[in-house]
Parts: sequence; structure tokens; C-alpha cells
Amino acid sequence: MSDALPAAIRLRVVTPRRLLAEADVEAVFLPTLEGRIGVYPGHRPLFVGLGRGTLTYREAGSEESFRIAGGYADVQPGRVVVLTEVGEDDGEAG
Repeated sequence: MSDALPAAIRLRVVTPRRLLAEADVEAVFLPTLEGRIGVYPGHRPLFVGLGRGTLTYREAGSEESFRIAGGYADVQPGRVVVLTEVGEDDGEAG
């Protein structure tokens, strides 16, 4: 069995209104309540509260980002699920 880490991690960003993002990414950067963290494939399991700030992800060498306003992230070695109340792309004021 290989100990090699996967090249990508599955990211899903969900609001009560819609799915904001779903992609296989190289890295995710989250604004937690304790500060900004980076999540890469193979990350240890983590459940963390999110604050206001910018969620950024790197996909195919380019970065995408949008504003979030709180919520939670469930991090597993092969996936990150972000549940957030508001995102800049939601059309809601934050």
C-alpha cells in the first residue's frame, strides 16, 4: 500500500440557498475563528468554526476566492465541506 498523498482534495462550499463551489483543488485557505489555515490533500480530520473573511482555493495552478461570513468546515484527508451562511456570490449583503 502506497503512502503517497493524493494530488487533490474535493472542495464543496454550501449555503442554505445553493452550492457555491465544488471542485477538486490543490489547496484551500479558510478564515477560522482562530486565524487563517491552509488545507492540503491528506490533511488530518478537523471540524472548525469559520469567521468572516476570504475563502481561497487553488485549482490547476490558479486561485479563486470569495467572501464568507461564518459557518463551519469539515476537513477530511480527501475532502473539505464548508457550510456558510453568506457568500459574496449569494447576492446577499454581508
